[in-house]
Amino acid sequence: MGMWSIGAGALGAAALALFLANTDVFLPKSRRATLEYLEDIDLKTLEKEPRTFKAKELWEKNGAVIMAVRRPGCFLCREEAADLSSLKPKLDELGVPLYAVVKEQIRTEVKDFQPYFKGEIFLDEKKKFYGPQKRKMVFMGFVRLGVWYNFFRAWNGGFSGNLEGEGFILGGVFVVGPGKQGLLLEHREKEFGDKVNLASVLEAARKIQPQTSASETK
Repeated sequence: MGMWSIGAGALGAAALALFLANTDVFLPKSRRATLEYLEDIDLKTLEKEPRTFKAKELWEKNGAVIMAVRRPGCFLCREEAADLSSLKPKLDELGVPLYAVVKEQIRTEVKDFQPYFKGEIFLDEKKKFYGPQKRKMVFMGFVRLGVWYNFFRAWNGGFSGNLEGEGFILGGVFVVGPGKQGLLLEHREKEFGDKVNLASVLEAARKIQPQTSASETK
């Protein structure tokens, strides 16, 4: 009787842990970024002679849609990159550029990612686009039903990847207006494969009000 009680208790504890792992209770908490925080981020181009510049250059005239890539070799990230790239014709009509930032450049990982992403890619060595409060998902990600659903969705979509690089710091997608218009959309990945809603991206992009120079207003 004692062993049965111990076994039943262990099963109950495991079931409770599994249940809680599939709620938002233990998900890493995020803190919203401010425009001032994003503007001051240092980015690098991926050329042989990289140029360092402030992130605000990406959106100061026409706004921008920016993907903070969790890991270029991740097949879930490649799926989201392809989804965002499907919006590029409409973004081009709106005059809104599409960019991505990565947190590291390992061998050919960024080059191998480029067929999935139809915009320029920059390096965020200090991982600022993944903050202000960096969020990680490690082993809990593999017991979440939503993550497994995302795995199968991407596999069924024909996406594949590898295990190169850091993949636990969660990414996101931003839509930023020009000048001081500010953040129009901030999507923080809550678990592996938690994609941004494409309709929301387009809706935010349509709110962008391009900056006009003084000569154009005369």
